[in-house]
Order: sequence, then structure tokens, then C-alpha cells
Amino acid sequence: MAVWLAAASTPLVAAQLYQWKDAQGRTVYSDQPPPPNIRNVQQKAFKGSVIEVGESYAAKTAREKYPITLYASACGAPCDQARQLLAERGVSFNNKDPQASPEAQAELQKLTGRLSVPVLIVGSDRVDGFEAGQWQAALDRAGYPKSAPPGRKPVPAAAPAPTPAPAQ
Repeated sequence: MAVWLAAASTPLVAAQLYQWKDAQGRTVYSDQPPPPNIRNVQQKAFKGSVIEVGESYAAKTAREKYPITLYASACGAPCDQARQLLAERGVSFNNKDPQASPEAQAELQKLTGRLSVPVLIVGSDRVDGFEAGQWQAALDRAGYPKSAPPGRKPVPAAAPAPTPAPAQ
């Protein structure tokens, strides 16, 4: 598969990069917008020789071996702090809200014997309630990075929106 890349070698000048598939199915990268008939165009901003780095090898390995599930709802400070800690560490996680999902509620009841949140699952390790030290230790044991990748400001994960009650 041919890949075309157009890039300027100017020092740290912000530029726009476009990515799309051409009629032959080849991925095309260009600093010029694609023809108007092209769909599914992705725009990416970059600065000179800066390359956006995704997930580190350590984070990818930890995520594959020890996936994270967070059982949390709009429970206030404990759930907000739990999400903030995970965001600051830059880890991806599966968020399950037992208030919004009967399936998540049943899973949490089976897992813990009650419906208290937050609950953190890291692989097969479980931490009930939010206590930063215990959560940090569980993530450390699994090999997750201590902070989000450099250059990327962690964005606090928002509380899941409550599911509207069915109309009667």
C-alpha cells in the first residue's frame, strides 16, 4: 500500500495535516485539503518536528494484561476523585454506572455483594471505595504509568450522564 506524506521542514510552525483514503483504498497524508468528493477526512494539527505519541508500551502491556473497570456513578466526591486519579495517570478504563445500567448493577452486586461505589477492578485485583493510596498501589502493581504521557494534559473524566427514566 502506498502512503504519501507531505510535510514542511519549517521550525515549529503549526500546520494542518489531512488523512484520507483515495479511490484505490490507499491512505493519503497531505498538508492540502482533499478533493471535495472525499469522505471521512481526518484533520490533525502538528508543530514542526513534534510527533504526537499515543499509548506507551508499558501502558499498552498493562492494559492488555490488567484491564481496568471502574464501577462509579454520580456519587459525588469519591467517584469524582476516582475518575480524576485515573485521568491523571492517563489510563483507559471501562466505566460502568450501576445507577444507569441494570447489567452493571447486577455485576457489581455479584462482585461485591453490595451496590456501593466506587469500585476499581485492575485485572483480578479489586479495591472497594476510594482511597488514593490503595488505588495508586493497584495501578503500580499492574505496571500502569505514574502519569499521563508528557505534553498531554490529563482531562478529568466527566461523570456519566444519568440515563433518563422511561416515559410512562
